[in-house]
Amino acid sequence: MKSLPPGLQAHLDQGTTTLCHCWRLTLASNEKIGFTDHDEPVVFDGTTFEASAGFTGSEIQSSLGLSVDNMEARGALQSSKLDAARLRAGDFDHAQIEVWRVNWISPDQRVLLRKGHLGEVTTEAGRFTAEVRGLAHLLNQQKGRIYQYGCDAILGDARCGFNLAQTGYRQTGVVTSVEAAAITVASISFADDWATRGVLTFNSGAASGKSFAIKRHRKAGTAARIEFWQALPFTVIAGDSATVTAGCDKQFQSCTSKFANAANFRGFPHMPGNDFVAALAKEGDPTNNGGRRS
Repeated sequence: MKSLPPGLQAHLDQGTTTLCHCWRLTLASNEKIGFTDHDEPVVFDGTTFEASAGFTGSEIQSSLGLSVDNMEARGALQSSKLDAARLRAGDFDHAQIEVWRVNWISPDQRVLLRKGHLGEVTTEAGRFTAEVRGLAHLLNQQKGRIYQYGCDAILGDARCGFNLAQTGYRQTGVVTSVEAAAITVASISFADDWATRGVLTFNSGAASGKSFAIKRHRKAGTAARIEFWQALPFTVIAGDSATVTAGCDKQFQSCTSKFANAANFRGFPHMPGNDFVAALAKEGDPTNNGGRRS
């Protein structure tokens, strides 16, 4: 049972209430954004909860045990803080969310209803819908390593240990043409597929500082044609600067030949495959004792 602060309990006991919901998002960058379904801003804990943002919440479903509590937050993209490009770019992915019930006349009278993280965020026709997952969803996340052929490290991270700043693995150029989900970057001399599964980071323009996974890289004369998995959420124009970083397919052969980093490979390239498991014993094979039991 949730205990209410004495002041809020006294307010509820009056019968006539002045309550509203407040939502606070804490992004990965530690930026805090607040919204309320009240018609005027509400302020507490150093956060201003913006009104008239079209932000509403669905019914909260809870249950005993470790099942995941869930609700949805919906709203119109009326606030400058809820920019559609930022939503599509993933700035709000896995943001921490707090749902408060607040007396808007006296915001110190409040209670925290739920705390969790944003799940899938979708936008359509000027509106957004965000899934709110309870803290129990963290128990469903994969922990530890998986016994698999491929490497489970991220190229260039501490476990991989490869220095991407060395010559031949990172180049900077200027955007010369833009398509829906592809761009051409001049002065990139990588061979075909060198940057496939790599990362492109913009250094200027509307997408400055943003990085995007590369689906496919093709050499186009003295330039590189970079294809992305989906259309870029920011407006990119010719003249923007971008840095292209080599990609890794997580295979042992690539780790050895492309990066000379086999000592740090984080997969299991010699694990037996399905052919070995399903193979039949053969007469005269010394590895299976001639197909007979000892």
